[in-house]
Amino acid sequence: MRPTIAAAYCTIAFGGLFAGAGAAWAHAILDHASPPAGSTVHSAPQEVLLTFTERLEPGFSMVEVTDAGGTRVDSGKSEVNGSTVRVGLKVLSEGNYRVRWRAITPDAHRVEGNFTFIVDSQSR
Repeated sequence: MRPTIAAAYCTIAFGGLFAGAGAAWAHAILDHASPPAGSTVHSAPQEVLLTFTERLEPGFSMVEVTDAGGTRVDSGKSEVNGSTVRVGLKVLSEGNYRVRWRAITPDAHRVEGNFTFIVDSQSR
């Protein structure tokens, strides 16, 4: 076999190995949030809904919401369905809120994050 053909076969073989490994090493990424991260909403949401790029492990993934004083304002029980996690909220007054989340995929990759949103019925 000529050296250039052998090199091409090796490149294809190793490229396939690394492409497969990349998929196995991927982490869930927050794809969508409702309410949106950093947003000001005009009416208080009844839940926080987060969608990730990978399926989540229900027993270990969670979301919690706190007010500006650090008091939890969520219902306490996160629900995971596929790549989505949601939590109900108590009745929110106007103010700043922080969403903290943890997402764990079935292959045990863990990612965490947080963001804020504001409830302000007067802003437009």
